[in-house]
Amino acid sequence: MRRKSGRSSRALLGAAVLAACCVPTQAAIVGTCTIVIGASGTMKANPAINIFGSKQAGGSSATATITANSVLCTLFNLIDCYSVSAPAPLAFTSAPSGGDTNVTFDTLFRLDGSAVDIPGSSPERVINGTHSIEVDLTATKSPGIFPAGNYQGTVTVRCE
Repeated sequence: MRRKSGRSSRALLGAAVLAACCVPTQAAIVGTCTIVIGASGTMKANPAINIFGSKQAGGSSATATITANSVLCTLFNLIDCYSVSAPAPLAFTSAPSGGDTNVTFDTLFRLDGSAVDIPGSSPERVINGTHSIEVDLTATKSPGIFPAGNYQGTVTVRCE
């Protein structure tokens, strides 16, 4: 005797279609993204001593080189390529007593020699190849001024 399997087959097919179209999936990037740190930046104070930043007079940007290589990016022309970001830190890596109080941090970066500042927390897609990045960090103390002492800030460059 044969069983009727039409109803259960349709139910399984419907479940498979539902799973395929409605369940979010994560795609893995097949490739590598390498970051090589270059020069450390230098933060300088403004005349009012309430802003430290690498864009202040006498300051300099930190630099790095990013090499992205994604197989899917090559095969499908920019699909599933890497994105670069440089989000602001929450605090100084080191600061004198009171140096971190009432301080906000902001980062900007530029890719491949461009003059266009990109907000640090905004991922920017990069195609395969080698890219230069310049990163700027600004710390603003409000209210008040920065106490005298040595300060150090660290920005993490991400390639995801």
